[in-house]
Amino acid sequence: MKLLSGKKSLQKKFQLIIFLAVLISASSFNFSQEKNLNPNKYVAPFIGTAAHGHTFPGATVPFGMVQLSPDNGTSGWDWCSGYNYSDSVIIGFSHTHLSGTGIGDLCDILFMPAVLSINSDADSTKLIDLHSSFSHKNESAAPGYYFVFLDTYKIKAELTATMRAGFQKYTFPKTGDAVIVLNLGHSLNWDKTTEAYIKIISDRKIVGYRMSTGWAKDQRVYFAAEFSQPFTSYFLSLNNKLNSREHEAKGKMLEGIFKFNTEKNDEVLVKVGISSSNIKGAEDDLSKEIAGWNFNQIKNEAAKAWQKELSRIQITTSSNSLKKIFYTALYHALITPNLFSDVDGNFKGADGKVHRAKGYNQYTVFSLWDTFRAEHPLFTIIERDRVNDFIRSMLAHYEETGLLPVWELEGNETNTMIGYHAIPVIADAILKGFHGFDIREAYKAMKASAMQDKFGINYYKKLGYVPADKEGESVSKTLEYAYDDWCIAQIAKYLNKKDDYKYFMNRAGNYKNLFDKSTEFMRGKNSDGKWVEDFNPRYVNHRQNEYTEGDAWQWSWFAPQDVNGLINLMGGRENFTNRLDSLFTQTPLLEGNHVSPDISGMVGQYAQGNEPSHHIAYLYDYAGKPWKTQETVRKICETLYTDSTNGLCGNDDCGQMSAWYIFSVMGFYPVNPADGIYVIGSPMLDKVSIGVGHGRQFTIIANNVSKENKYIQSVELNGKPLNKTYITQKEIMSGGRLVFNMGSTPNKEWGAQENDVPPSMSSH
Repeated sequence: MKLLSGKKSLQKKFQLIIFLAVLISASSFNFSQEKNLNPNKYVAPFIGTAAHGHTFPGATVPFGMVQLSPDNGTSGWDWCSGYNYSDSVIIGFSHTHLSGTGIGDLCDILFMPAVLSINSDADSTKLIDLHSSFSHKNESAAPGYYFVFLDTYKIKAELTATMRAGFQKYTFPKTGDAVIVLNLGHSLNWDKTTEAYIKIISDRKIVGYRMSTGWAKDQRVYFAAEFSQPFTSYFLSLNNKLNSREHEAKGKMLEGIFKFNTEKNDEVLVKVGISSSNIKGAEDDLSKEIAGWNFNQIKNEAAKAWQKELSRIQITTSSNSLKKIFYTALYHALITPNLFSDVDGNFKGADGKVHRAKGYNQYTVFSLWDTFRAEHPLFTIIERDRVNDFIRSMLAHYEETGLLPVWELEGNETNTMIGYHAIPVIADAILKGFHGFDIREAYKAMKASAMQDKFGINYYKKLGYVPADKEGESVSKTLEYAYDDWCIAQIAKYLNKKDDYKYFMNRAGNYKNLFDKSTEFMRGKNSDGKWVEDFNPRYVNHRQNEYTEGDAWQWSWFAPQDVNGLINLMGGRENFTNRLDSLFTQTPLLEGNHVSPDISGMVGQYAQGNEPSHHIAYLYDYAGKPWKTQETVRKICETLYTDSTNGLCGNDDCGQMSAWYIFSVMGFYPVNPADGIYVIGSPMLDKVSIGVGHGRQFTIIANNVSKENKYIQSVELNGKPLNKTYITQKEIMSGGRLVFNMGSTPNKEWGAQENDVPPSMSSH
């Protein structure tokens, strides 16, 4: 009997081993299937092109210099990218575009195909209003590719791009009046041409440049363009006067008209290299990146480039809508910053001179007031090969101007927005081990920006706050300067500069100087120490009072370096929690004569559509109420992000709005973007696999996750219970498994103890 019993036991063990092997095999197969998933098919570039998203639908590659996209020809706030889904007209396809910004610029080197009889001076007037109607039914976009049918001229237009060049393919009807017009006088919004130049090199090649001023005061785009077939004739139009004899022209209102004889479905291709340094740079960029005329090859290479970058995060969910929103958000987050140096390393510096990037790539379009919050921390996880170059680009700006960039655009300092937020980006990189630049020089640059005497910093250094009677946006500036100062202090500590550490840590506490206990808000204070009168926490005057694009309700929570100190200011955990509850349940009414359109995506007085609010929903974790963070973050994700053209509740701001979503649906967010800590929220995906380098994966599992099951019941990190409401950069980059067990009711015990909350300044 014992022997028989033993045989049965062995048989059961063998069956169990077989079952586990099959299970593991199936699991491995599923994982393999996930790894082979092409995320490109879930990207919808039209998300955010309607309403106030300000994104563009055209062709680009990750972080590319070229963004080849259609322009509607409409000037206005919702056409900051050159395109809005509400429009039905296209005036051409230009090679540079901004993604999700609140100010419009660029749209340089505009080409437009048409069927047009141009033979005399009288015909030149036709060029003034050259445009075509189109239907969204005959328009499509995918990563690295754009298509539209131009109804007016019966022309199919297709676009793709490389890092430094654009590729256009136009399919014409049978006609002797096929033309491709290059319009260098074209301007939208804040931008205008200051000087343009075209030179005819041959019947297939032209070169030139467009100089402009606008948001970028000194923008230079040199170009070299080649046609796949010879043009039969050409005109150069200067100030609407045609000339078919001169082979070059210079002026502000300058166009080139190139004629072709086409049979039905004849294709004319145009490839264009651009440069900020000179024409030779543009020629080299073109010749090195598009050697022949194989449009599909370049299109496929662009798609592969996107697939590689997007595949750094693999997700599993039964919701195709969620996949679409997630991967489009990741796509938008990886558009900027944009490559700025040519293949030979040359680029136009902020000092107006041509510089050479030696041993790195120079980048531009640093929307730092937005992107320091989540997009740059995201890059430290999934774009580690580029982080050092981003920092070196900022340091090049410092070498050229004496200060770190505030909002750098095409080799220009725009000084848009507030703070000195290159500092948290650089500090975060240093503390996470990115040392591919001179750290001591970086620290010197940080101090230069923090110790200048502009933008109210002179008063801030003297009084410990920016006085409202001396400087606009005084509350917002004080709060953001204090945070940036905390970041400098951490690098001073890293470099063992003890006196500097003490000095900047003291400044990091300056946020407390504007907290009014009688109202429990951050409030404007004059240079005499008295509060600004007639206080109304819902009052907004865009950027003309004490707050930047917001009100006291939205700004009173910005002390990410010291959330525990903020909790103490507000009277402890319970009162802090009640105040947070009030923020999300207030009427969304904003008062004032000049309410910022940026303040959008309202949940009570919380504004998801603008960056100052982005960390606030996660603050419940610091008060021991993580279930409230879970509840609130889910509400924001599910109601304010959709897969429609108006699926963004505010400007995408070069990817920050998207980066918030990427982190949040994975289950955590960098409240303090420079401390290497990610505060836990509510995951929405069944599984996430993040490639973190060296063959390692950080995998996030959310068991039983659903719309109803938004509350965390328990968490495990690498098989061990995790009661803390945060994880660290080190834990992510080491690889491993973070497992959430989800339920439909809050577990008010998880993460509620004092030792469970994320650390901040006052708890150190």
